[in-house]
Amino acid sequence: MTMTADTDAIEWQVEQDPVPYPQALEEMEARAAAIAGGQANERVWLIEHPPLYTAGTSANRAELLDPRFPVYDAGRGGRYTYHGPGQRVGYLSIDLGQRGKDIRNFVHHLEGWVIAALADFGVSARRAEGRIGIWTDDLDGREAKIGAIGVRVRRWVTLHGFSVNIDPDLTHFSGIVPCGISEFPVTSLAALGVKASMAEFDDALRDHFPAFIAALRKCPAATACSA
Repeated sequence: MTMTADTDAIEWQVEQDPVPYPQALEEMEARAAAIAGGQANERVWLIEHPPLYTAGTSANRAELLDPRFPVYDAGRGGRYTYHGPGQRVGYLSIDLGQRGKDIRNFVHHLEGWVIAALADFGVSARRAEGRIGIWTDDLDGREAKIGAIGVRVRRWVTLHGFSVNIDPDLTHFSGIVPCGISEFPVTSLAALGVKASMAEFDDALRDHFPAFIAALRKCPAATACSA
């Protein structure tokens, strides 16, 4: 990985043990406030959670089919999603006040960053028009979701981020309608026959991170970036 002058001050923090969701939410909110106040650096925080469901601001209670795990209000955009072991969750504390003040541009390039990392493992992932997230084809040729995106912005600092299925228990997704979309299955690197460790996927994220940050800086504050 070659970092640049614009990325070397961004902290990378990788947790080895699962982080309870309330603890993660409290810490990311504190970090966002500190960044907005000029008291902390931006951060990429890579974690796993114990099995749980989170509800976004658009969550429909009817889409919580079987609350077998704890359910938390996330405060992010979107609907219900699952987090658990074997899934890489990335929480991004990025100061958009210094990077174009364009949330749409941020989400678009966040998707592109994850897609680029998946390509390193031979996975042809993509965006889907009208559906936030990361999509690919499963081994049966069906369009399937391999990653989720959920973002909140406070004082132009981002909270939450993405999740990518490396090797989670995919049956745990059956307790919800993931992101409110029932017609498509979920998949993972392991389900696609790709053997990849969490550390290897983290390395791919690091490799493509400078391009992601550079894309944010290309968006002038007074304009809307095209997606």
